[in-house]
Amino acid sequence: AQKVIQDQAGISSQVGESVTLNCRYETSQSNNILQVVIVTTSYNIFWFKQLPSGKMIFLTRDGHYSINFERSRKSSSLTISNLQLEDSAKYFCALWELTVLEVIGKAE
Repeated sequence: AQKVIQDQAGISSQVGESVTLNCRYETSQSNNILQVVIVTTSYNIFWFKQLPSGKMIFLTRDGHYSINFERSRKSSSLTISNLQLEDSAKYFCALWELTVLEVIGKAE
């Protein structure tokens, strides 16, 4: 099972300042070797901004948003620089799971 945790309930700041939001995740990640099959699972974090209308916007790195992902610490941060009034919103991190199945033997 996977779980995403955002500990910061709300943050206040001033126009022109920067703010950093944090996200961490817990997984039951495992690499399983079953006879001639290897199953590997990897994870990534994505950030979204929810407007008052409910519309969700996928955030990417640009001059305004900086996204840092530390796989070894199972965490990610979103820094918003030069805050503007339109940055007032709900921000969500989402965990994406990728499972790779590799067959390393010949079928009999």
